[in-house]
Amino acid sequence: MQTVLVTGSAGFIGYHLAECLLAQGFRVVGYDGMTDYYDVTLKQQRHALLSAHPRFTATEALLEDFACLREVVLAARPEIIVHLAAQAGVRYSLENPRAYVDANLVGTFNLIECARAVGARHLLIASTSSVYGANSAMPFAEGDKADTPLTLYAATKKAGEVMAHAYAHLHGLPTTCFRFFTVYGPWGRPDMALFKFTRGILEGTPIEIYNAGEMYRDFTYVGDLVRAIRLLIDAVPPQPSNAGPGVPGDTLSPVAPYRVVNIGNGQKVRLADFVDAIEAECGRKADRRLLPMQPGDVPATWADNRLLMALTGYAPQTPLREGVARFVAWYRDYYGV
Repeated sequence: MQTVLVTGSAGFIGYHLAECLLAQGFRVVGYDGMTDYYDVTLKQQRHALLSAHPRFTATEALLEDFACLREVVLAARPEIIVHLAAQAGVRYSLENPRAYVDANLVGTFNLIECARAVGARHLLIASTSSVYGANSAMPFAEGDKADTPLTLYAATKKAGEVMAHAYAHLHGLPTTCFRFFTVYGPWGRPDMALFKFTRGILEGTPIEIYNAGEMYRDFTYVGDLVRAIRLLIDAVPPQPSNAGPGVPGDTLSPVAPYRVVNIGNGQKVRLADFVDAIEAECGRKADRRLLPMQPGDVPATWADNRLLMALTGYAPQTPLREGVARFVAWYRDYYGV
């Protein structure tokens, strides 16, 4: 039985990934700081659901607590580590930048150091489409430059990728960094657009739409994302001496067992059309408050997911309306609306 350490196991994506891995027979060791960035009750209930599985255990502690993290990792000795824990949110990085330095820089360094200490077979680290920053050529491909971040959040995630490459090179630690594109679905975060829009529409309160809805996002359903991560677990980057011919468009480093992979739906959706879909599922119209573009926002994201397909034979495919319907159904059930 393989052991997987999942950081951020009480988070939106971490919960779904842990559930997937448990269903496939893995032992899952969770690690989550339970920070109050959003409603901790959601995190507690996600962990409670996972704890019903006999092969799930969890520690509630911050990544910045290196002694605790190291103790957990050395005791579990996981073959696979999936690092999802982070201080998330683009706009919040304007208000509390230090939280991003602590969690995303210090915390990620601590995690990588622990992965080295146990000789993990594969380290997988969550990054973000935000690292593409001011790039305007689309769809975003992994080989595009990512040197113009527009927020500290994006900068810390890119720094995590760079630190991981250095460790992969120095210590031969096989590492995959995957860049998420606007993940949505049941058990989502309350600070994300789908959650806020659904709540506003059902409560009859105004929703804020930036750039008058003329923004585009590559919305990726959480179930698709989790399946992609699961498949990437088996796509271990080879050591440079054993690399072979590779696959078309591969980002495998020439000096380390390391690559970057996009996980996105491969389609861009206009924000105004996204709101239309939520209105249709909620059965009522939104009170739309149109606002200008916010600092740090980008006008569009769109993933080139051909490398993911080449490595795993899979790419996200859930239609937007179907994914939105699943979220709205979960929201109504969870909040009794």
